[in-house]
Amino acid sequence: MRRNRETGMKSILIVYTGGTIGMVPTENGYSPRPGVFRAALDDIREMHHPAMPRWDFLELDPILDSSNIAVEEWNKIGSVIAENYERYDGFVVMHGTDTMAYTASALSFMLENLAKPVVLTGSQIPLCELRSDGRDNLVTSMLVAAEGRACEVCLCFGGRLLRGNRAIKSSADGMIAFASPNCAPLAEVGISTRYLDSAFRPLPAGAFRFQRFENIPIGVIKVFPGIQFELFEKIVTESLRGVVLETFGAGNIPSSSGTLLPIVEKAVRFGAVVVVCSQCPQGTVSLGAYETSSALKRAGVVSGHDLTTEAAIAKLYYLFSKGLGLGEIKSAMEHDICGELTP
Repeated sequence: MRRNRETGMKSILIVYTGGTIGMVPTENGYSPRPGVFRAALDDIREMHHPAMPRWDFLELDPILDSSNIAVEEWNKIGSVIAENYERYDGFVVMHGTDTMAYTASALSFMLENLAKPVVLTGSQIPLCELRSDGRDNLVTSMLVAAEGRACEVCLCFGGRLLRGNRAIKSSADGMIAFASPNCAPLAEVGISTRYLDSAFRPLPAGAFRFQRFENIPIGVIKVFPGIQFELFEKIVTESLRGVVLETFGAGNIPSSSGTLLPIVEKAVRFGAVVVVCSQCPQGTVSLGAYETSSALKRAGVVSGHDLTTEAAIAKLYYLFSKGLGLGEIKSAMEHDICGELTP
């Protein structure tokens, strides 16, 4: 009876991609092994509690350390969710922490008009270890997916539920490994789960659709004091489609050498979309607010506002994969699509 009352017999698909939570120690360090995580689920008594939703399990082949996850794997995860969308009330994606924010951002765009929870989680310590944080993260994610209040791509970790395309990995060894500097958490998990209803996006009006990503040539350049921009000139060719430029502060660049602007202008001339993001986790890009960013604005770059680099990359993949024109892509990069930036 308790199961009926709390979850309404909801059905959740667990998608295991690999990552620390299911790794085992080897002579070369922790490594994922097929079947290990599925076997571990049977030993987690909470997964068989009456209040837990019904669940099925799917393990991707191959399972990977998340450092090895790229566009092909994003498409595979998205395809699994799309193919099973009508069969389940929600999805929990088990993923390594290193690139979890990238995958969460990618899924938030490719799963168009999503009206069900897709919750990414994992752990900093493998389940095979005594102090693993994986159990709590998994159980919490399952209950969040079953409650069905956060109908978007989320990242659940360390007692916080974050919008997937606003999350960044903020700690390599802390149990609270992710932050969302420019967007309040969707929920805080303590004795009870406290949802911030005002942060939720309205349910979409259109039908669910999966947009596969093409493997578009995209580059990231992080500005630092003394950077020799001429080293990057060789990558600016007609095949380059997008560039994320991580600048200082509100979009500022060093102007003393005079080498960056010709490279940016060349990229724009070749038809690349150059998106300016800030290296500061919190705050927004404001091109033209300082003299050192005005030249970028004149060169035809696009402001990323408060996009994370992870979200900017995923959004470029998404817009190019939809086959939009250059002007449409530039305009869309500066406007919110699925909660990735502050309007």
